[in-house]
Amino acid sequence: MSGYHTPVMLEQCIDALEIQPAGVYVDVTFGGGGHSQKILSRLDEGMLYAFDQDADAKANAEKYQQESSFTFIESNFRHLKRQLRFYGVRQVDGILADLGVSSHQLDEGARGFSTRFDGELDMRMDQNAGFTAKEVVNEYEQDQLIHVLSAYGEIKNARTLAAAIIRERGIKAITRNEQLKEIAWKVAPRGREMKYLAQLFQAIRIEVNDEMGALYEFLEQTAEVIKPGGKLVVMSYHSLEDRPVKNYINTGNLKGKQEKDFYGNVIRPFDPQTRKPIIPDEEEIKVNNRARSAKLRIGIRV
Repeated sequence: MSGYHTPVMLEQCIDALEIQPAGVYVDVTFGGGGHSQKILSRLDEGMLYAFDQDADAKANAEKYQQESSFTFIESNFRHLKRQLRFYGVRQVDGILADLGVSSHQLDEGARGFSTRFDGELDMRMDQNAGFTAKEVVNEYEQDQLIHVLSAYGEIKNARTLAAAIIRERGIKAITRNEQLKEIAWKVAPRGREMKYLAQLFQAIRIEVNDEMGALYEFLEQTAEVIKPGGKLVVMSYHSLEDRPVKNYINTGNLKGKQEKDFYGNVIRPFDPQTRKPIIPDEEEIKVNNRARSAKLRIGIRV
């Protein structure tokens, strides 16, 4: 588990779920199994359903398959309600989501997620999907590229970078990380090249996997799936993810627009447990630098 991915704010996430030994819980981002392992240790007669679409995560789950309280579901969490109903589950006591990409995916160059290692421009979390980063980089029109780079990477000179990509692919197809990095390096702000590369790779990865669409669909199903009094626990790593999570927990919709009843009470399926997100302490950030941008939000089903 630790070699695959070090869970961020592990204890805070598990404590937030307030696990009941006979409860039913869902870890929608199984990954290396760090969170799931901790949840299982607190269950007695309860059940844990773990989602992940990554084949590597499925391999990690094999050692838990003999546990009677564990079921692995090879699926994107956007299919939360449908998959749980397949197993006869309509409501659960808590859901945990640790969004984004795992340390393993970032450190393993072959699948194209890494800005440090060369590999094929792939970036698929689901290896059975047909759409890869190559299609985004080599086939998208300029306006499409600009949208992806600015919306999902928050790249300020998205137009310049898109033009550079189109110019280079006209000479030779861009099929590997190193090619894309060389193009981006030339137009990156001086002194901020590594952050720029991270923004670029994040943008393309989000587009390839439709991460924002999946997150929106997932969030909108949680109100129906979680029992009254149950917990929605979501950890995000950038503002694109955190904003809809915050909006949904605080207002009951993704846009963050409050609706009130006749008495002035906000109509929403969840009450936020804390006014501000929980963030890692300095000690954890020293040990795991990838924790530095993490934000944990908790909603209680009303």
